[in-house]
Parts: sequence; structure tokens; C-alpha cells
Amino acid sequence: MATGFGIDVGGSGIKGAYVDLETGDFIGDRLRIKTPAHSTPQAVAEVCRQIIEEKGVPEDMPLGLTIPAPVKNDLVPFIANLDQGWAGIDVRVLLRKYTGHMVKCVNDADAAGYAEVRYGAARDVPGLVIVTTLGTGIGTALIYNGILVPNSELGHIEIDGKDAESRASSGVKAAKKLSFKQWSKRLQKYYSTMEMLFSPDLFVVGGGVSRQHNKFLPLLDLKTPIIPAQLRNQAGIAGAAALAAGV
Repeated sequence: MATGFGIDVGGSGIKGAYVDLETGDFIGDRLRIKTPAHSTPQAVAEVCRQIIEEKGVPEDMPLGLTIPAPVKNDLVPFIANLDQGWAGIDVRVLLRKYTGHMVKCVNDADAAGYAEVRYGAARDVPGLVIVTTLGTGIGTALIYNGILVPNSELGHIEIDGKDAESRASSGVKAAKKLSFKQWSKRLQKYYSTMEMLFSPDLFVVGGGVSRQHNKFLPLLDLKTPIIPAQLRNQAGIAGAAALAAGV
């Protein structure tokens, strides 16, 4: 069995698990440690070291790490949801120092999106797949014929003269107490704009709110098929492991 290990760094928790690279399933239990209150690169790297040590990850095993920021050539140009000390950090060098492992670092939305194409809702779908994660913001991943185009950040396209995620995220729905019908009108503008710009073959919608997909996806009028994600909390870890392994 081809196996990898994925670590998903979030604002509240850092999770790690072994992954079956053929199916995307976890092997054994997932380990979760609370994200440090001061989430500096060094503090997060120390938690990653604890997870790797407790799980006994071999040095030669593919190991992927997600963070909530763009990642370009292993560098983090800026970050929103962790300590600002991450800006400009070479994550591969940092993790090598703390863990002794070579780690592949990827954007969290990219990892989740890749997992949906490799193992989940969009498995074996050709062409351009856009995976959106509706949460506090809007995360996106572009995958063309199985190849990830990284750091798309399409939650920041403009709708109604404003940043899309400030209008259409599920966080905005909750804050403004919008009904699903009211929220769907904002989503309609967002996905229609994406459709016009990219002509994708499929939209996949993830995030916690996707569990209630039947309350809002049928309200959207698009030419492009739009379906709920399947992997949910499994996606980031599975995608990180798969990208680290190059599968």
C-alpha cells in the first residue's frame, strides 16, 4: 500500500494522519493538537514535530503540510489567519530544522481541492474543475486535467464592487443572518462571474455549509454543473499527502 502523511494547519487546530495514496482514506486515527495561541512559525513547527514524532512518521515517507496562505516556491508571501511572522518564511527549511523531514508545503484550499479531484466528488472529471470552500472566507482551487494551478485566491474577485468573500462567504451569511434564499442571490453573482471568466467544466462546493447543499445549490442558475464536496475534513490532509507524493 502506497502511504503518505498529511498535516493540516488551521486557525484552531493542527491535524495529522497517514493517508492511503490510492484511495485518500486515513490509515489509523487522525491526531489533533490545538493551534498555539501565538501561532508563530516556530510554535507551529514544534506542534508539527510533536505530531510527526507521536505518529512515528518515517523520514523517507512523503509528507505534506497545508497552511492558510499562498505558498510560492516554499515561501509564504503573506498570511491572514496565523502570526504575521510567517511572511517571507521558507517553510521547507523551517520544517526540516524542527522535524528532520523534507516537507511539501501547500495552500490549504489547494490541498482540499486537489483531494476532491484525486479522490472525491470530481474524481476522473476531465477539463477545468474549480473547487470552492465556503467558510469565513472563500478558498479556491483550480485543477486542469488533474494538474493543480496553485494559489488561485479567487475568493478575492470583485462582485458588487467588493471583495467576493466579503459578500458571499458563509461567514457573511451567518453574520448578516441571511436566509439561504437571500444568500443564494449573492452566490449566484459569484459563480456567474467565475463561469464567465473561466468557463469551467465543474464547480465543487466545500466548507461546513456544504452539508446543507440541498438548501442552496438548487437555487443557483448556472450552465456549469455544481456539486457538493465529498471529503470534508479529510480533504486537506489527503490532498497534502498526495501532492507531497506527486500522485
